Amino acid sequence: MKSSKRENAIKFEGERVSYRKHGFRYGCYCFAKRTFDIVSSGLMIILLSWFILLCLLIKWLEDFHNPVYLSKRVGKDGRIFKIAKIRTMVPNAEQMKQQLIDAGLNEADPPAFKMKNDPRITRVGKFFRKFSIDELLQLFNIFGGSMSVIGPRPPLPEEVAEYTEDQLHRLDIKGGLLCLWQIKRRRNDIPFDEWVKLDVEYIRKQSCLLDIKILVKGAFMVIFDHSGE
Repeated sequence: MKSSKRENAIKFEGERVSYRKHGFRYGCYCFAKRTFDIVSSGLMIILLSWFILLCLLIKWLEDFHNPVYLSKRVGKDGRIFKIAKIRTMVPNAEQMKQQLIDAGLNEADPPAFKMKNDPRITRVGKFFRKFSIDELLQLFNIFGGSMSVIGPRPPLPEEVAEYTEDQLHRLDIKGGLLCLWQIKRRRNDIPFDEWVKLDVEYIRKQSCLLDIKILVKGAFMVIFDHSGE
């Protein structure tokens, strides 16, 4: 079982310097953070299970395809895992993505991909994305331990394959639902290099106080501020 886990990870060339912290104080922080992840995600799953099921039904009624989208992502130390979302795009979105890239319509800095008016997003999907409803299934990832509430957004394997050595530091800690760059206004206009700088800044400055700041501001932006759309 252990060997299969090692195989299910991206292999890095040579030795890599990590920005993650060490020591008793950091160990206490990690314990508190994991405890918060389990308790908060567990409570949210219990309280919102009816709402999640309703959203899945609404999405299924839109096009009668599987409403759950599973995507391979890269977590801490290059470990591959599957992230769950409520599907917001058309069923053949992955095939369309390459066509859009080939047409020069990617509005983000590679290796990331973003389009303000992405033709793959459905009508229901736009509503779900506006209020981050599509992310609710990641509560199960958080509860299971493959993600945290706060941390760099887990990237796609093909994105990681294009990372520079500095950008690989995003994988020094567990990926999360909310991160530092997501609480910035006009976050979709932030260049990829700036994403990385903010993620590395978070890794270096990790603390309960910073996590609370990101959590509170992230909740505010989901409800009131949609400047990232």
